[in-house]
Amino acid sequence: MDINKDLIAASSTPIVLAILAEQDSYGYAILQRVRDLSGGHMAWTDGMLYPVLHRLERLGHVEARWQVADSGRRRKYYRVTSQGRAQLAEERRQWQAVDTTLRGLWSVPFPQGA
Repeated sequence: MDINKDLIAASSTPIVLAILAEQDSYGYAILQRVRDLSGGHMAWTDGMLYPVLHRLERLGHVEARWQVADSGRRRKYYRVTSQGRAQLAEERRQWQAVDTTLRGLWSVPFPQGA
């Protein structure tokens, strides 16, 4: 199943904020978490993720720091800020409204001939 790019783009902010609300993370780990959570249906790329992270950083929703991993490799870790947590709460309210609307529509059987 391919998920529409518009839906992926629209959901990227709340997904990234929710992942970072769980714990600080770095790009590759975020990509893996999205893939795992979606059962492989959402396979984000670096080219999709990093612009989202940079935008969230500019907005003050996340902060970044460089850290050396156990392997000796430098990684840029991101963490959600208090402003980002507030934005995540707002994103959650909005997505719940969309979800409620769609569930209401989809609970009604399709008309014959549709």
